[in-house]
Amino acid sequence: MKIVGLMSGTSYDGVDVAAAEFTVDGETLRLRPLGHRGLDYDDELRARIGALLPPTATTIEAVCRLDNLLGDVFAEAAALGTELAGGHADLVVSPGQTVFHWVQGGVARGTLQLGAVARVAARVGVPVLSDLRSADIAAGGQGAPLVPAFDALLLAPDASAGPASEPSEGAAPAANAPRAALNLGGIANLTVVAPGAPVLGYDIGPANALLDAAARRLLDRPCDLDGVRAAAGRVHPGLLDELLAEPYYAAPPPKSTGKELFHAGYLDEKLAALGEPVAADDVLATLTELTARVVAAECDRHRVTEVIASGGGVRNPTLRARLTELGAGRWRLRTTDELGVPAQAKEAYAFALLGWLSWHGLPGSIRSVTGAARAAVLGSWTPSGPGPRATPVISPRRLRIVA
Repeated sequence: MKIVGLMSGTSYDGVDVAAAEFTVDGETLRLRPLGHRGLDYDDELRARIGALLPPTATTIEAVCRLDNLLGDVFAEAAALGTELAGGHADLVVSPGQTVFHWVQGGVARGTLQLGAVARVAARVGVPVLSDLRSADIAAGGQGAPLVPAFDALLLAPDASAGPASEPSEGAAPAANAPRAALNLGGIANLTVVAPGAPVLGYDIGPANALLDAAARRLLDRPCDLDGVRAAAGRVHPGLLDELLAEPYYAAPPPKSTGKELFHAGYLDEKLAALGEPVAADDVLATLTELTARVVAAECDRHRVTEVIASGGGVRNPTLRARLTELGAGRWRLRTTDELGVPAQAKEAYAFALLGWLSWHGLPGSIRSVTGAARAAVLGSWTPSGPGPRATPVISPRRLRIVA
């Protein structure tokens, strides 16, 4: 079965496109990557998205216009994904662009993603799965993160794996040691997989969200490319303390967050509370340290031995170097590229997997991750004419990447 997965995250810089072929081998689901691409948003579309995000006020007209503009972009992305799949895909997963994730008192009340799904279905002529978060929220969950379903299968040990032994220095971790999948997008989220324990997964805090906000505000650039300016700055202890005092970090999972909390105005408030000017490079250095500290603290809390990273943040050598330094002697940092999953397209491949699960009537959310009362089958289908009925399959226990 060939599936195209799309993903546009909290950085809202473009759409990641991935095409994958899924085959079933007993309890093992095999994913063969067919290719991935990135489709950048133009400056006007990025500005329209930014103008809609909290805490900015907006209008229904602006929401409607953006919904359809994004629909055209996602339709183009889906067509590109179909080409990567060899000219035909069985379905497309288009989760849309999140513009609001309503969390009140630690409870997710609703969520809104834009992207005119009917335009996508009309363009590619196959069923399209969208609105993946709402079913989990309706079941009492956070609706996020959803990628842990992919992580849990990918990091699941082989059934033939023997008893673990203590790894030597620099060697791969023991088969039964806790491992973590880390995504460094606009928001950093972590999935912890340990034998005999429920899968854990939650949003840790900001990764690129505040860094990009600072770059736009202080450098008039979309980002601090390669972390160069952060590397030239110094961590400001007072600002770091102010940022680390954020109550979200101490809240227990399940939890989720986004630009509703970590936005440019949030950074302005923290700088104002400090009461003294901070050089742009020092702000960026401090925000990089914030992300590294928060990630490292969670990895240490779960005593993981290996952290497998993905997302735009892995392209930031300053952030990666700091994470490597903080994990020295306790956990090693790798990227999903080493497992056959391109780090920049992992979430798009993950949404393709969620589409496979939903197509077969299998839940894509994990109760221990989102806090839902039940594991939900995710998404809403937009058909493009009648579709074939899925062949029943057993629920897979692991995912393996085929070269």
